[in-house]
Parts: sequence; structure tokens; C-alpha cells
Amino acid sequence: MNVVLAGGTGQVGTILDRALTAAGHEVTVLTRHPRRERQTGWDGVTLGPWAEAVDGCDVVINLAGRSVSCRYTPENLRAMMDSRVDSARVVGEAIAAAARPPRVWLQMSTATIYAHRFDAAHDEATGVIGGSETGVPDYWGFSVEIARNWERAQHEAPTPATRKVALRSAMVMSPDPGGVFDALLGLARVGLGGPVAGGAQYVSWIHDEDFVRAVEFLIDRADIDGPVNLAAPGPLPQRDFMRTLRAAWGVPVGLPATRWMAELGAFALRSDTELLLKSRRVIPGRLREAGFSFTHPTWESAAADLVQRAPGGLRRPGRATAHGGRR
Repeated sequence: MNVVLAGGTGQVGTILDRALTAAGHEVTVLTRHPRRERQTGWDGVTLGPWAEAVDGCDVVINLAGRSVSCRYTPENLRAMMDSRVDSARVVGEAIAAAARPPRVWLQMSTATIYAHRFDAAHDEATGVIGGSETGVPDYWGFSVEIARNWERAQHEAPTPATRKVALRSAMVMSPDPGGVFDALLGLARVGLGGPVAGGAQYVSWIHDEDFVRAVEFLIDRADIDGPVNLAAPGPLPQRDFMRTLRAAWGVPVGLPATRWMAELGAFALRSDTELLLKSRRVIPGRLREAGFSFTHPTWESAAADLVQRAPGGLRRPGRATAHGGRR
């Protein structure tokens, strides 16, 4: 299978590139800064020679977009919007111009499109799109608008010969350095992984292995198009999420943080508290209906595997090995 992976040098792109290449597929990575074989330069805005890779390929996967790990200033929010919408638009233009268009276009989206809520989980059929909640910062609505415009750019692209799927992905958990799991485990290791602002807000997540398997599943399923939630079926409150992670690493205590402490921490890390405080309770309705089976459906299982794979995870005294013994 010939795959074009746009924005493929970030954390999620690296995971997919590694897995698809290991499976024997030919992967061309579109990136602003090509540095090695199989990488092709593009700017994510305009058509160029890179579009030749799209013509004749089997699958396009577009992950391009400015990182959300930043302060949500007006400038950064606009950059998030433009980078996502522009890349989706120009990928659509490349597919529309192709003499031999790909059979499927998987477009990254986000579970953040759903409303901040605690009472019920969002699936694709009954989930509530966010942006009009009360009692939350106004700028949270802009994050939802980014997601809506991101998906709209794909939906409106004139590509009748190419099936289109929008990946409403939860946080992808992998032990790779610099990812969200790496950051959360770093907090847990030093005893800071306690409840944030009470910890009732839900965390939706997906294990990296299941993310890759879900992508492969959606590539093969010609009967599925439109939005699909890529999230494990077991979202849980942040206090329980972090308690489980601490238990997997063997840290008994995690100091709690108030909302203002979270604000200070986010400012110091040049990030934003929406990532910590918005309740994302998302479940994989369409994947489950289609018969997809998760390797790690529970956070307990996922956290144990990720901790074992994390740097230093297998070297900790007394930890169980993958074969059930002790080290």
C-alpha cells in the first residue's frame, strides 16, 4: 500500500510512519523540513511538486496542524486554525487534481469538538458539539470552531472518487519522548500527578497501538466515511486517570492542584489549562458498531503497558516484566 502522510513528523505522525513502514507499506511523509529519505517538502498551504506523491497513491492521511501545546493567545489560536484548515484544503485540491486519486483520505480532527460535560458520553450519533456551554472560558469555543472548520474543509473538498473519514481523536498515549503520556508520567514520577481542580473532568485517550490499528481498520472498511471517534471505550475522571497512572509506576501519592495552581503551571510550561480542565467524555460508537476490538480498552491495561515501555520502566526494581516475571 502506498501512503502519503502529511504532517508526519510530529508525535502521532511518527507513530503511524513507524508502524506502517514496519508493516511493509510505502510511506511518503510531507513535511515543511524534509531531512531524510521518504520525506517530501511542502508548505501546507499551496500546491506544489509534492502533489505528485498524491496522484496514484492508495491512501492520504493528513495530520498537519500547529501543536496545541502552547499558550492560547489570539495569535496562536489563529495559527492553529489556519494551519489545519489550509492543509486540509490544499490536500483536497491535490486529490481533486489527481489523475488517479487515492481511494481514501483520513483527515485528523479532534475529540475537543464535543461539549464540555460530565453527565453523559459523546458518541458520533448523540454527542453534543461544543461552543455554547456556560460556565467555561469564552476562548474554549474557538477550539471547537477550529475543529468544525477543520472538518468542513475536508467535507467540502470536491473529491467524489475518494472516501473521506474525519478522525475525531482523543489524546494518543505513547511512551515516545515529548508526547502527552511522557508529560503526564513525568508529573506522576515526582509526586505531582494528583487531581486538578477536583479531578472530576473526564479524560479521553487511546493507546498508540489501538490508534494505529483503528487507522488500518478504517482504511480497509470501504463502508465507513464521515466523523469517527478514535478513543478508548473507557474515559474516566482525571483524578482516577492519574491515580491509575501513579499505581502503574508505583507512586502512592499525587499532590492535588487547584485551578489557580494549574494556571500557574500551564503558564510556566507555555501551555493552556483547557488541556487539563475541559471534560472530554468521548466513546468510540462507530468503531464498536463496526466490530473494532481494542487491545487496550481500559486505562489500567493501557497504563501498565505504556509504563513498561517508557524509558526506565523495565529497569525499576521489582517491576513485572512483559513475561510475568520480576526484574
